[in-house]
Formats: sequence, structure tokens, C-alpha cells
Amino acid sequence: MAQRIIVITGASGGLAQAIVKQLPKEDNLVLLGRNKERLEHCYRHIDNKVCFELDITNPIAIEEMVNQIYQSYGRIDVLINNAGYGAFKTFDDFSATEIADMFQVNSLASIHFARLVGQKMAEQGQGHLITIASMAGLIASVKSSVYSASKFALIGFSNALRLELADKGVYVTTVNPGPIATKFFEQADPFGNYLASVAKFTLQADQVARRIASIIGKNKRELNLPVSLAAIHKFYVLFPKLSDYLARKVFNYK
Repeated sequence: MAQRIIVITGASGGLAQAIVKQLPKEDNLVLLGRNKERLEHCYRHIDNKVCFELDITNPIAIEEMVNQIYQSYGRIDVLINNAGYGAFKTFDDFSATEIADMFQVNSLASIHFARLVGQKMAEQGQGHLITIASMAGLIASVKSSVYSASKFALIGFSNALRLELADKGVYVTTVNPGPIATKFFEQADPFGNYLASVAKFTLQADQVARRIASIIGKNKRELNLPVSLAAIHKFYVLFPKLSDYLARKVFNYK
């Protein structure tokens, strides 16, 4: 297998670590996160890697990082936009700052990376942009208004970007997982009530990572997990009024 240059944002997260375990050791990994020391510790067993500390809320820093990577490697074969976080509470319990911060991390950072790297990939004539969105970006639920909105925005951008890059040899894939048993829920669900209530839908990071690794380099539009929630999404699209009722009255787990 040819040596690939793979960039992963939010690389200290549980899903990112699981993805790295699934990648061939020949790949060159550029791992980005808020804390370089933590990244170095998480990936101390990986040889072909470089870790960078990056404030992804700063678009200038993102552009400088992209330029630095291209200067060092000459190309990026795969970008995995993985940075993000959640908070589950009612819409009126969010402050304006909290809303802006979540969009900055969950939406705008990935958009900035995708537009900058997508442009370079189009010039290369090849590449794969993979964005970790969420099933919450396809199916809204109570107490996830801001989180869902941030992921809806990301999916919408990716869908348009896919069309614009379709003739450039660049693939754009959105990954929409349901709940994954990672440290994500330490902030989103600090008491563990939601995660316990959706145990039957909860994915393990290794499960999701295997599926993501298997589609790298393939022209796949989206990956929706698990199968049960993918089916619920189809029902949601076909029967929106009934779905709204069920989401409020029957399947309100938050």
C-alpha cells in the first residue's frame, strides 16, 4: 500500500484513537489537538506520526497549519474532521457565548479545514475528506437543539462540497454515528442518564473506527450508524409529523 498522508483533527478523542489503531502502520499521520503533550502520550506507540497543538477556533491558525502541512508533505491524501463536543440541555438554557463556541468547534473549524484542504486536493486531482458529524444532524431531538444545529450545518456544507468536488477526483463523506461510548459524554451527559437510556443504540469506538477505516479512499456519500438509527432516520424523513410526536412523547431519552 502506498504511503498516505492522513490528517486527523480532535486527535486526542476516543474515536480518533480507535481510528488510528485501524490504519496501516505505513501511513503518515498528522495528529491535531488542543494539547500536544497529551497527543504525544496517546500516540507514543506510533512511529509515523507528528503531533501539533492547534486552537481550531482560530481560522488563521487553521490556515497556517494547513500551509505548514503542505510545506512539509506536499499533499494531504485524507482529512478526517473529528473535532467536536456536545451539551444536552433545553434551548433557553444556552447562553449566546455557549452557542457561538459550539458552532465554532463543531461546524466552522471543520468547514475551514475542508474548504482549505479541499481546494488543495482539487488541484492534486485526488483526496478524501471525511467529516465526523452525528446522527443528531439528521434526527433532531429535545435538549440537543444547538448540538443538532451545529451538525446539521456541517452535513449541509459537506453535501454541497461533495457536489462541487465531484469532478475533481475528491471524495467527500459524512459519518453520522449515534451515541458512542467515549469521553464525549463526560461533558454532554455528565450524570450518565442519557447514555444509560440509549444503551441499546450505543456504539463502541472500535466498531465505528473499523467502518471508517474501511471506506477511506472509497466514493461513499455517507455512513450512518448503527443500522437501527439509520432505519429510524428513513422513517423520520418519510413520516415527519409522526416522528416529531414519537420523539417528544415516546423516545425522549434526555
